[in-house]
Amino acid sequence: MNTTAPAANRPAAATSAPKYPLRVYNTLSKNKEPFTTLKPGKVGIYLCGPTVYKPSHIGHMVGPIIFDSIKRYLEYVGYDVTWVVNITDVDDKLINEANKRGLTMAAVAEEMTADYHRNLSAMGIDTIDHFPKATEHMTEIIDFTQKLIDRGFAYASDGDVFFDVGRDREYGKLSGRSLEAMQGEGGGAADRKKSSADFALWKGAKPGEPSWPSPWGAGRPGWHIECSAMAGKLLGETFDIHGGGLDLVFPHHENEVAQSECCHGKPLATYWMHNGLMQASGEADKVGGGGRARLAEGAAPAATAAPAATATTPAAGDQAAQEAGKIGKSKGAQAFSELLKKYAGETIRFFLLATHYRRPIDFSEERIQEVEKGLDTFYRFFDRYKRVTGDDFYTLPAAARREQGDFTPSADATEQAIHEHRRKFHEAMDDDFNTGGGIGDLFELVRLLNRFVDSEKLESTGKSDAAKVAVLKRGASVMRELANTVGLFRAPVQKPGTSGAGDELVGKLMQLFIEVRADARKNKNFATADGIRKGLAAIGVVLEDRPDGTSWTVQK
Repeated sequence: MNTTAPAANRPAAATSAPKYPLRVYNTLSKNKEPFTTLKPGKVGIYLCGPTVYKPSHIGHMVGPIIFDSIKRYLEYVGYDVTWVVNITDVDDKLINEANKRGLTMAAVAEEMTADYHRNLSAMGIDTIDHFPKATEHMTEIIDFTQKLIDRGFAYASDGDVFFDVGRDREYGKLSGRSLEAMQGEGGGAADRKKSSADFALWKGAKPGEPSWPSPWGAGRPGWHIECSAMAGKLLGETFDIHGGGLDLVFPHHENEVAQSECCHGKPLATYWMHNGLMQASGEADKVGGGGRARLAEGAAPAATAAPAATATTPAAGDQAAQEAGKIGKSKGAQAFSELLKKYAGETIRFFLLATHYRRPIDFSEERIQEVEKGLDTFYRFFDRYKRVTGDDFYTLPAAARREQGDFTPSADATEQAIHEHRRKFHEAMDDDFNTGGGIGDLFELVRLLNRFVDSEKLESTGKSDAAKVAVLKRGASVMRELANTVGLFRAPVQKPGTSGAGDELVGKLMQLFIEVRADARKNKNFATADGIRKGLAAIGVVLEDRPDGTSWTVQK
């Protein structure tokens, strides 16, 4: 019996030609590749989810936000996408936390899974199709393990089952690590393994631990086998995209590749996509979309369009460096629910998408506050659009499919520029889902439309030119179309701390300030008028004078 799994013996995956020329960076090949699918018009995505033993922190939101945007864009260009995110609800960390709190493992897992779902909802992540749990797939996990034993790739040892890495000639192909450089689990398991690099598929139960019956005795699954079993059940033995954080390349994804491909004799996934890790930052660079955020290989996005890389920021793909500085539970990361008390979900989503997904993200609240200011540019435009047209931006019809939004621009220079920004947005997203570049284009578009309103005096109290208003509507519709493809500007945002019973009173007080200031200006008492404006600005209230009156907004 041949117990190795050389690539030459594996069947080539059938592919379908893409409708649009998308390219995806593949960790396996270390190159960008044309995006093709196993089944015409369909995409299967598996993203490794959390081990639910502590409340979610911002690092747990990076992958879901990125892949939520990827799914939205793939559907926008015409694919039918199935997206799976697993929940690891049995693990050493979970058991330890349950013991520490005097609860059952299931109770802790249920509590933290609910926290995770609440945070996903707050971030507008509502496109995940399946949330499989490890504890609900024991039959598949045990069957998978038995197949590996039957094929000679795994062995039982005193109630444990280990994968024999020496039987897989391709082990290490994803991470690029040699077998000699790898180390496996130590502790009590070391003397039961053939090689230190062998990893656990099944762990024999210790006294008092949760366990399930198996052919090798009561126990529970190893970490890696859970994902292979659940992905295989929901997406098939081979699927299109497997995603996760860069820290999962080794050992988790490397082991998934080995056990899945040795079990089935075919590739596990066509594309391996890994997002950069959240890094703690000690300084804040300027954010706000001043220029295009095209990402050259290994280069940082423009500082004015996204959180820029500092001199100490690890490079895209540098797993060791990014892991050293990543934000995590073990480093006392702030619970995500606490962050949501200070910032709107859309603000955090915008912050995470403003950098290309493969780059590390420098995190600080100063950076989020810079993003918040940048977002106000859009929110003020939405208010302005309503004043000019009488329509709500959030009810604008927007193309759900790329071809539905196609249009031939008129001779109007602004409409031609709108068309060009739409093209550039597609160009960015088609090139490895460069959301940073796409957001740079959205900033350019909103500035174009603001200049257009100013130059054409569309906010004047007189009757506006219907043709010019139509151009503005075209631009706003394109903005909504493009933003929706990455999950932005789907509904009005209520900033934390701005809702409650006192809102009506605050509104009346602000109107009183505006009226007093207007009387002061009318009576040429400019010192008083300026004092009111400056005093309000000092506490974060910005007044904006327009032909039809004065409005106010709150900025942090």
